[in-house]
Amino acid sequence: MKIGVAGSMQFTERMMEICERLEGMGHQAFMSKFAPYFVGKTDEEKEIIKLYQKNNMDAIREFWRAMQGADAVLVLNFDKNGIKNYIGGNTLMEIGFAHVLNQKVFLLNPIPEIPFYKTEIEAIKPVILNGDLSKIK
Repeated sequence: MKIGVAGSMQFTERMMEICERLEGMGHQAFMSKFAPYFVGKTDEEKEIIKLYQKNNMDAIREFWRAMQGADAVLVLNFDKNGIKNYIGGNTLMEIGFAHVLNQKVFLLNPIPEIPFYKTEIEAIKPVILNGDLSKIK
């Protein structure tokens, strides 16, 4: 299965590890082509890089292009900023892209309790993995 891995770029290193695990399971995994810029950076540096890429490098559209021909998106929704299973605005858009492209949507962890987001994510009917990548089928 060809799977786009999405989530907060604060978790780039963890996202890269998950891509490797997916590859080891026989999947073709990819993430933002801009991910290497985040490796080894502090959270503050990652925030600056992320904003620059969105505003000057068309990062949102670039990931949408990469999603063409994929079978699914895997959202790595780890805890962030005191929010359990955080999904940010950009990742919410990527979930929407996958939905419109008729791709499966997998969430590593349950849907977060974020006002306004929860019902939209529920409507897409994602597969909740509860941390178990072997459930990806």
